[in-house]
Parts: sequence; C-alpha cells; structure tokens
Amino acid sequence: MILIKQKSDILGTFASSLCLVHCIATPFLFLAQAGAANCCDGPPTWWKFMDYLFLAISFFAILWSTKTTTLTFIKPLMWLSYIMLSIVILNEKLELFYIPEAVVYIPAVGLIILHLYNRKFCKCNTDKCCIH
Repeated sequence: MILIKQKSDILGTFASSLCLVHCIATPFLFLAQAGAANCCDGPPTWWKFMDYLFLAISFFAILWSTKTTTLTFIKPLMWLSYIMLSIVILNEKLELFYIPEAVVYIPAVGLIILHLYNRKFCKCNTDKCCIH
C-alpha cells in the first residue's frame, strides 16, 4: 500500500507531463500532415484518444494523492486543476465555446507542479503515509 501512496505523485507528474508534451506536439503533427497532401484530414484516432487516457490516469493519480496527503491546500488545488483540464479538453472536442488552445497548458503545468510539491513535502515513513 505504501508503494501506491508514494508513487501516485510520480504517476501524476508523469501523466501530466506526457499530457503537456502531447498538447505541445499536436500543432507539429498538424503541420506535418499539411505537408503530406495525400494524407488524412485530421489527426489519427489513437492520437485523439490519448487526451482521454491522460485524463483517466490523472484522475486516479489525483485520487490517490489527495487521499494520502496532509497538505490541506493541495487537495482542492489538484481537483480544481483537474476539472479545469477536463473542461478545456472536453470543450476542445465538443467545440461549445471559444477558448484559446494555449489555456490547456495552465492546468497541465499546475498538476505537474502540485504533484512535485506534494511528493517533496509529504514524506511517507509508515503505512499511514501522510494521513492525519
């Protein structure tokens, strides 16, 4: 159990970082596709699915991290960042209203910073890792 508690912040940092790289790489993928006239009209299905995969992994990493931290301000900030990230990604898919695409970087970077902060300052020494 200690392993899951200690690794949830690493998993969250990793998932958020991959999400950020995915968001940064997407415009370059479109540029590469534009150069190939015989190619597809949009990104591959597996590329679009990665958004949902990162959201699912981030959800569980945040769930585990918030269950085990004593840093009270981390819990609402992690969930707020996750909700913001989810809204931006779902809005991008459903095109409900205009949000600049660069906004997705704010909650993604926020999650990375929060997981790293929680990892550094929430020390786990027993099975009751960072619990009140």
